[in-house]
Amino acid sequence: MGTLHRGDLSEAQWARLQPLLPPQKAPVGKPAHDHRRILNGILWKLRTGAPWRDLPERYGPWSTVACRFRRWRRAGVWDRLFAAVQQEEDAAGHVDWTLQFVDGTIIRAHQHAAGAKGGAPQRKPWAGVKGATAPRSTSSARAAARG
Repeated sequence: MGTLHRGDLSEAQWARLQPLLPPQKAPVGKPAHDHRRILNGILWKLRTGAPWRDLPERYGPWSTVACRFRRWRRAGVWDRLFAAVQQEEDAAGHVDWTLQFVDGTIIRAHQHAAGAKGGAPQRKPWAGVKGATAPRSTSSARAAARG
């Protein structure tokens, strides 16, 4: 595997997840990139929140890692992986079912938060009117009082 970086899967973690992943070797075409390297890249991206294009080179081409993430999502690999690990942890008595969490990302902040009017900003009708006063601020009022 090479150097183990902070956040990468340990040997024990990899040994636990590897059997749950799709087969490594593609039946035809060029050989697939190593699942462990790709998975570490996916975990890095999810942990940091950085764009795919900022993925460190040690995880392989960013486009390969992003494509594998999307393919596994569509194929249900992540759901099966989570369910299998959760079942193993529950069987070992490590899951506390009395805890409950609410994901706040699905709660709308305001009735108008769903979207704003698009397009170029509209010019205010009074902006071009002759004799209109300039916007006032605290700093300009202080400057006028001093002068």
